[in-house]
Amino acid sequence: MLGADDPALLDGVDLLVKSPGVPAEAPLATAARERGLTIWSEVELGSRLLANPILGITGTNGKTTTTELLGEVFRAAGRPAAVAGNVGRPLTGLDGALEADAWIVCELSSFQLEDIEQLRPRIAVLLNLTPDHLDRHASLEDYRNAKLRIFQNQLEEDVAVVPRGFGAVPGRARRIEFDAAQPLPAEPLIPGEHNRENAAAATAAARAAGISDEAIARALRRFAGVPHRLELVREVDGVRFVNDSKATNPEAAERALSAYPPGLRLILGGSRKGSNYEGLAQAAAERGVAKAYLIGEAADEIAEALAGAGVRFAGSRTLAQAVTDAFSDAEPGEVVLLSPACASYDQFRDFEDRGDRFRELVEAL
Repeated sequence: MLGADDPALLDGVDLLVKSPGVPAEAPLATAARERGLTIWSEVELGSRLLANPILGITGTNGKTTTTELLGEVFRAAGRPAAVAGNVGRPLTGLDGALEADAWIVCELSSFQLEDIEQLRPRIAVLLNLTPDHLDRHASLEDYRNAKLRIFQNQLEEDVAVVPRGFGAVPGRARRIEFDAAQPLPAEPLIPGEHNRENAAAATAAARAAGISDEAIARALRRFAGVPHRLELVREVDGVRFVNDSKATNPEAAERALSAYPPGLRLILGGSRKGSNYEGLAQAAAERGVAKAYLIGEAADEIAEALAGAGVRFAGSRTLAQAVTDAFSDAEPGEVVLLSPACASYDQFRDFEDRGDRFRELVEAL
């Protein structure tokens, strides 16, 4: 979809393919609906171009880690597969590039799932579902409904992988449940209970694709995670600096806290997107966070929540100042964790830009 808003662009057009970053209320998308035009997301177009089976992964948190882990599982099994979707490579970019028997492991965001019609993952995974992107979706129900569209076209021979105890999902697929406590073929290399939960979901999906536990175990033991997700940047004077810039909502930051012992120095904040920070503040208190360093436009909202939970904080405002402040306060053996709980668009291009800047600041210490 072009960035221009001129409705004349739609003259003679039957189909509009919309980038996931473009909201449904954008002028050109609105004009297309008024004209009765069909609107697809890029993944809908890609799924129609490609005959390969799709293993789709969605959820509020852990999508990229689980998608890349499953890519590693397929490689460990010697099975042809490509990783695409919200993880970076567009699904349409695989047209003509895959063997006929190759699987596509596809990360699917709520934005991408909004505009699907026939997309049908043979295996669909929902990792979790908590409030997010309420600056884009009109309500939590709308966000939930967008996520659950991953299942809507599945048939009886397909598989739906969902958290244990999760409610009904659309579609007709066979249901498999997972949780963080279940036995795994191997313990994952990457830390944190949330990553064990991601590994459980990946294991269920891989088994459904016919991959052996031996191959799954090899992948779990060697998969080191993805950039900007609990990424150890450097240790300076006994202080470890960890980049979790991909934690763009409070629930993701809460999960990161569980991967480390008490005494964390936590950098929080960024652009607003309708989140509530009280649960994160309570988790920070329970996990014994030593001090939080607040940045960005959401700093005041987070400060109010932290104050209510009795967590110490400093108004650092910028990432550079937060790194300096945290390093000044930290003792050997402590961890400085960038896990912002917010989007990044107030001060950075995206979460990757924010994480890269964090690396640069830490390397300069």
